[in-house]
Amino acid sequence: QVQLVESGGGLVQAGGSLRLSCVASNSGSIKGISFMGWFRQTSGGQREMVATSTAVGSTYYADFAKGRFTVSRDNDKKTVVLQMNNLKPEDTAVYYCRLWSPPSSGSWGQGTQVTVSS
Repeated sequence: QVQLVESGGGLVQAGGSLRLSCVASNSGSIKGISFMGWFRQTSGGQREMVATSTAVGSTYYADFAKGRFTVSRDNDKKTVVLQMNNLKPEDTAVYYCRLWSPPSSGSWGQGTQVTVSS
């Protein structure tokens, strides 16, 4: 069972930056894993995709993340990083790392809280 461990969340003022990291453990190579990325869930809201990196190096972003967030994947280190800049209060959420290859739902991390104050 692959375990994903996130780090890097915290409290930041609007306009600030945070860098979230996720490392996969108890795992063999992740090079063949189709997708590795980040989702988020606000209090009372649904979980939504933030940014995803594919096995062939493509990246996908939610509209709210474009121009502010950058996702990067390192297969050798088994990590995926989300660099978040110009954070807004509406970015406040629990951020989850996910690794998956459809049709499997894959693995989720435990989540890390990001709070952006105005």
